[in-house]
Amino acid sequence: MSDSQAIDVAATLQFFLEVDNLKSVERRNFLATGARRENTAEHSWHLGIAAMIMAPFASEPIDLGTAVCMALVHDIVEIDAGDTFAYSNSEAELASKEAREQAAADRLFGLLPPAMGQRFRDLWDEYERGDTPEARFVMAVDRMAPMLLNTAEGGSTWREFGITRDRVIARNGPHIEPALPAVWVQALAMLDAATAAGKIAIE
Repeated sequence: MSDSQAIDVAATLQFFLEVDNLKSVERRNFLATGARRENTAEHSWHLGIAAMIMAPFASEPIDLGTAVCMALVHDIVEIDAGDTFAYSNSEAELASKEAREQAAADRLFGLLPPAMGQRFRDLWDEYERGDTPEARFVMAVDRMAPMLLNTAEGGSTWREFGITRDRVIARNGPHIEPALPAVWVQALAMLDAATAAGKIAIE
């Protein structure tokens, strides 16, 4: 093994152990069973699976391999930046989100060997820009996943933070409906059923 290869292997293993910390980043929403709150590593894995099974319903042709990789990479920055609640009312938290995540991307992807680190950074940047079919698809899946979990669980997080049906639709619909129109129809029907059952407030 050459010295440069040994350095790359060491960097790769360091990154592997570093991303284990994503398992400790707690999100606001609960698992579908309501047993506990989800962590970001679980969310990222679930998104990778969701990308695979929802790809047939995408409104644009996508490269599935790129989409799955993007889904797995997109929230690694939360190791440093934390999970910013999607419906946060904290102006300071929302205002600092981009800077916190950019700094996290610099540090975390910088741990990898340069070529791999650049690949991860490019995927993350592409997702953040939302300017490719894959990025739009993954963003739609990223909005869909917590919406489905919250609906299935009974909306505990939404009730805890006073999130109404209209606010859920306003945040998620503009991303999900264009990219996954058939899935959006079903998700909206599930949301409406939960609302009718009194689990989610209308306004």
